[in-house]
Amino acid sequence: MTSIFRTAMGDAEFERLHPELQRRFSVGLASGEMCVGRGVMDRIWHGRAFVKPFLALGGLRNILLPRTGSDVPFTIENVPYLDSYGRETVTFVRTFALPGGPRRFDATMVHSPERDCVLDYLGTHQHLASDLHPTAQPDGSLLITSGEHRFREGPVDVRVPDLVAGRAEVRESFDERTGRFRIDVRVVNRRFGPLFGYRGSFTATYADVGSHGVRAGLRPVREEVRA
Repeated sequence: MTSIFRTAMGDAEFERLHPELQRRFSVGLASGEMCVGRGVMDRIWHGRAFVKPFLALGGLRNILLPRTGSDVPFTIENVPYLDSYGRETVTFVRTFALPGGPRRFDATMVHSPERDCVLDYLGTHQHLASDLHPTAQPDGSLLITSGEHRFREGPVDVRVPDLVAGRAEVRESFDERTGRFRIDVRVVNRRFGPLFGYRGSFTATYADVGSHGVRAGLRPVREEVRA
């Protein structure tokens, strides 16, 4: 068994990543490791004013970030587990310690053989699913781009039209000089332009997932079986 990112990328592509990125994205049941990153987001930004209601709505289910800020303390928790359907799942739960109270941006990821990609379930109830396509860059950094988005609620299963969907670009690298991971996230709509994003850096610590388990409140409230 390999990690969901190695499976999606293939061995040759995955091994082009910087060794520190290989370790971080090898977090899984096979490695037996969980990873917690702690650092600071230099900037959390929004697009034009009309996107704010959209971001606020997503914030109710820990999807998207309805607030902006600078020099914001940040934590990301990557913990592997088997979900209710027996799939290896890794949490990507980000907590931003913003003034007035923390805000979370939740995601849980699985590998989808049917879609041949990493499947990113967003939010506390996994109502929104996005295809993610990770690729190694010439400098050893990782670029993740989103593809199709789908909304699931009860019997509803619809593709989110490109007119209203956001295309995400996540760039993650390792700075050997500082010993920190650097991340830059941008979500853009092809018609309305930039929606939101954040950038900053963090350090990572690893622990045995068997000893620690998945802490309360980290798993989603509802799990979606449809890939």
